[in-house]
Amino acid sequence: MTLLRIVYASAIELRTDEAYYWTWSREAALSFLDHPPGIAWLIRFGTAIFGDTNLGVRFGGIVAMLVTQLLLADIVRRLTHDARAIAFAVLMPEAALYYGLLMAKVAPDIAMIPFAVAMIWSLVRLAQGGDGRWWLAAGLFAGLAMLSKFTVIMFAPAVAAFLLVPDWRWRWLRSPYPYLAVVVALAVFSPVLIWNAQHDWASFRFQGVRATANYGVSLRTTGDYIGLQFGLVGFVMLPVVLTGLVLTAWRGYRTREPVAILLSTAVLVPFAYFFFKSLTLRVGDTWPMFMWPVGFAATAVNLVTMRKEGWSARMLESSLFWARTAIVSGIAFVIIVFLYYVAAPWNWLGKLDPIGAEAGYEQVAARAQAALEATGATWIATTDYRTYAMMSWLFRGRVPVIEINERGRFQDFRDPGMDKIKGHAGIYVGREPDDRSSLWESIPAQREQLGRVDRQWRGVVTDTYVLEKLTGWTPELSPPKDSPLFQWKVLAGAYPPLEGSGTSVARPWSIARSASGVG
Repeated sequence: MTLLRIVYASAIELRTDEAYYWTWSREAALSFLDHPPGIAWLIRFGTAIFGDTNLGVRFGGIVAMLVTQLLLADIVRRLTHDARAIAFAVLMPEAALYYGLLMAKVAPDIAMIPFAVAMIWSLVRLAQGGDGRWWLAAGLFAGLAMLSKFTVIMFAPAVAAFLLVPDWRWRWLRSPYPYLAVVVALAVFSPVLIWNAQHDWASFRFQGVRATANYGVSLRTTGDYIGLQFGLVGFVMLPVVLTGLVLTAWRGYRTREPVAILLSTAVLVPFAYFFFKSLTLRVGDTWPMFMWPVGFAATAVNLVTMRKEGWSARMLESSLFWARTAIVSGIAFVIIVFLYYVAAPWNWLGKLDPIGAEAGYEQVAARAQAALEATGATWIATTDYRTYAMMSWLFRGRVPVIEINERGRFQDFRDPGMDKIKGHAGIYVGREPDDRSSLWESIPAQREQLGRVDRQWRGVVTDTYVLEKLTGWTPELSPPKDSPLFQWKVLAGAYPPLEGSGTSVARPWSIARSASGVG
């Protein structure tokens, strides 16, 4: 399965978010608007080995999957000493599409998952040995997880319950170790805090708008959330894991057993939170994925614990049957999806295909290259981060690429090559209808239309792009913070008010296109 992921990582062109994170990996910024810097560091690790290739960008995700499996295996080994349970813990993520295949697609979640699981592993070691120094290890891994994505904070209720519900609570409340763990976590997380303090707390405000967005109750978004969990975790695996988690929670809170409380709460609380959010907001496909590996461990442990508790032979056999079925059917599904994307020539999902919807940028880049050669232009302009990311990736520094708006995304980025931009003509590459946006009222460039190009995958046209020649204008890398060229679009569909500006400028934004989400 690891070889399968390596082939997938090498064969499938980068998605837009992956290319966007790759651009981060080339910067020396402490943090970024959309996320902490962990994903940039993970990509830099892979490209240092394999260069700026598909595999180089994605190699960190393949390593993250292996590390996660090793940690799950050790958690289950320590709690059960049962070889079959360990095998289940290793195979369950292989049988879940998100982990078995899509861990090869880098995202902030991929950088976070092994550190989040390592934090849980440290607390399991603490519960088994009683050595308070494991709190410090948990704090270290918590800080590293927060350096990858903020959602790991949703493990906090599980850690609090692990500390406060068992009978040992007074021992640890009187100990300095839990408090020192918080200090360690904050110290590791400090690059993000420093960057945000220097930039009006931009990341926290950006994510705050997303967390508080409310569009009214919608059963469609709730159905999307549940459907995504079935699709990415497994149609059989999801009920198996949820059943194991409920039994683990019942057992843990009834007996005040620390590890059972930790494992079950770490999944059930975020699962319930995202369900609640899905009533009014579309939950992104990757958002809940940090929690399910802990659920796999809890499920494997539960299978052994049921036997120790003397459950009936019929119940035990039924549980094992469904666990085996989940693994076999899940791995088969992962392999089918792999073959569909790597070997098949068809597009069965049309414009809804998640890979096809972000493929075909090579066609756009080829037309942009031809336009550069025909006009003598020396740089490329875009008005959305996806086109910026893919043009940057496909041109690999041969031509400066700059997103002329949303400059708040690029704070502390290096000079993209202004010596090749200032005083020279450029080529605008933008998806229709961005070429007719009111944004252009703020840009005094002379525009000459050069043509259009379709972006398509396996015969299905996804988008049409406009190419224009830009003259008589030099883009500003650091416009004023109340400028529409600085402010960024967010999932909530508006520019948030900025410190001191007192206003917010509404802009349309497609939630559907943010499903995989920069956030």
